[in-house]
Amino acid sequence: MGFFSELKSDLSQAVNTLMPEDKPEREALDDNKVGESAPKPVDLDSMLDRLDDIRLDDVTEPETSEEPAKAEDDLKEAEEEVEEVLDEVKEIKEEIKEEVKAAKEEVREEVDEAKTLEEKIEEETLAEISVEEPKNALEAINPSHINKYVADVNAETEVIKKNGGIDTMDFEQQTPTDEVASITEGMIVKGDIATTGSLDLVGKITGNIKCLGKLNITGEITGDSDAAEIYAESARITGEVRSKGSVKVGQSTVIVGNIFGSSAVIAGAVKGDIDVHGPVVLDTTAIVMGNIKSQSVQINNGAVIEGMCSQAYADVNPSEFFEGLKNR
Repeated sequence: MGFFSELKSDLSQAVNTLMPEDKPEREALDDNKVGESAPKPVDLDSMLDRLDDIRLDDVTEPETSEEPAKAEDDLKEAEEEVEEVLDEVKEIKEEIKEEVKAAKEEVREEVDEAKTLEEKIEEETLAEISVEEPKNALEAINPSHINKYVADVNAETEVIKKNGGIDTMDFEQQTPTDEVASITEGMIVKGDIATTGSLDLVGKITGNIKCLGKLNITGEITGDSDAAEIYAESARITGEVRSKGSVKVGQSTVIVGNIFGSSAVIAGAVKGDIDVHGPVVLDTTAIVMGNIKSQSVQINNGAVIEGMCSQAYADVNPSEFFEGLKNR
């Protein structure tokens, strides 16, 4: 029997038990309420019958929602995933730090190698410069180069002079000729040279030169030079240069010694005095370290002179001119 059937039976018994005792009172109440409408009796049986119709199967407990539990599980899973991601990020950071550290070490090693290579190149360059011969006029007149160069040349010249020289008196009495001698490039002559004609010097001579004709120099001379005319272009001369005519010193020529002649045009570098009875012209590329004595001096813009200029061979003597004015 169902739950409601038992409940219906119990209620019926309770009603039957109470009904006989309450009947006189109910009748008294009915008599006192004459003319009034009596309340409608409650049909307890019909109510109990209705309870039978209600099945326990129909009354179900409310379904418990699984969404909070599922949400909590999802939250836990999300937290676990976040922890995993954070761990991965931490590992990646450590890897990046290691890579950056390694890269810095490589860069530092490369920088050290570059510095070492640069120092080595600088040392080799300085070594080459220290032994390299002067290439232009400015380097040639540097005392650090000139002093050593002149000392070596003087030592060689002393040896040559001890072995004898040219008999100047007999040679100058000879008649100049039109012959042109040539000392080619790569030829090295050690000793004095004398010719009644002209001489083209492209090689190297260690000794004095006596030439009754014109002397063209594009090589190197260590010793004194004496000729009717002297023209030097890209030459290296250590010693006196004497000419009965003009002396022309072209650009890139370096002369360490005094110059004597009737006129001079200087476009190269000269370390020594210039004594010329005629005019002297200093071109824009001229560099002179010494005194100049001439009839006149023309100095073009750009020329460099370290010394005194004296027009001792000019037609007008400044000392006599001012002395004459004083006596008037």
